Amino acid sequence: MARMFRVLGFWTLVIALMAFAGDMYEMSLLFFIQTAVFFLLGYLNFSERAYLMMFWGYMAVAFLGFSYWSVFQMRLPL
Repeated sequence: MARMFRVLGFWTLVIALMAFAGDMYEMSLLFFIQTAVFFLLGYLNFSERAYLMMFWGYMAVAFLGFSYWSVFQMRLPL
């Protein structure tokens, strides 16, 4: 399970580099931070249950953040 967090770190690094190349600096900073957190968690030896709890907590926060941003911060195309 720890290896999966390193895989998530790799893909968030790829997304961060693409966002940085596309001049989306805020998005790239967010994904660079996620990359660092995923790599850090990937090298700590937690139990599989702890990794699953952290992943589902991350998914809940990401879903709430995306929902907030898309409802309250984005403009409606009229």
